[in-house]
Amino acid sequence: MNLSVLGAGAWGTALAISASARHPTLLWARDAAQAEAMRVQRRNSHYLATAEFPASLQVTHDFDLAVAHASGGLLIVATPMSGLAPVLRALPSGPQAPGLFWLCKGFQEGTGLLGHEVAQQAWPGGRVGVLSGPSFAQEVAAGRPTALVAASHDAALCEQAVAALHSDNLRVYTTDDPIGVEVGGAVKNVMAIATGLADGLQLGFNARAALVTRGLAEMVRLGVALGARADTFMGLSGLGDLVLTATGDLSRNRTVGLRLAQGQALRQVVAELGHVAEGVLSAPTVLKRAQTLGVDMPITAAVVDVLEGRSTPRQGVERLMGRGPRPER
Repeated sequence: MNLSVLGAGAWGTALAISASARHPTLLWARDAAQAEAMRVQRRNSHYLATAEFPASLQVTHDFDLAVAHASGGLLIVATPMSGLAPVLRALPSGPQAPGLFWLCKGFQEGTGLLGHEVAQQAWPGGRVGVLSGPSFAQEVAAGRPTALVAASHDAALCEQAVAALHSDNLRVYTTDDPIGVEVGGAVKNVMAIATGLADGLQLGFNARAALVTRGLAEMVRLGVALGARADTFMGLSGLGDLVLTATGDLSRNRTVGLRLAQGQALRQVVAELGHVAEGVLSAPTVLKRAQTLGVDMPITAAVVDVLEGRSTPRQGVERLMGRGPRPER
């Protein structure tokens, strides 16, 4: 099976490295200079410098070539959420179009759309799904054990993802609840910023556990309101990804919270990261969509206030702790 990964950030590169051990894989980079550097150096020195490319992994800047390579196989879109719609609009349609999964996590900035809603507008009729789960790019590229979930209403497409990506080191589960998987992937980034804030303030493990647990409750409330199944959030793309992103030292979103708590300005934090921290972009959109649906998300609201400068990290914690008692549901 031929695979093409569209997007040469850390996660797209890591998945391409993993897939190339079993299938002819082509990694597409939007930037021609980056593509040439990766082709010559046999590594992605900007986003994943520690991982050497296998001989079976090829690199290109030619978008049409990358899409044609996946004919009869699988396309994986590894751009940030902001790049999903432009990539989908550039794809051919019709019965010969390849199946496609995206890796990006979040709500589209401005519209508040999830990935499947973006796809309905940008590539109607396409066979699509989302691939998500607890996965740091460095560990996947190094072949460390990882589990993901492929979500689509198209069962055959999910099985195609399993055939393409499942290996000794990478387990791929399937589900028919893409909404739940997408909501989990979006909200966990916001909660990772929250736990980073708490850890940066040295509030202790009790506070971290409370934030993770109540963050999961917020995730479930929003997901169910959007049409997801509650049990999906007990799986890899919900609880699994939340725990990893909220506690792992490799988490970019947790790092944002840590540095904000240490007094750095958001602009400086984002500039120094050098990678996209999707929680920064999606937090206001998550909150807006929740408010539209009448869903209470106090942790998300506190994170947005900190990101937008309306409160300090300490004030955000005090606001959460000052809420009145209520039953746990």
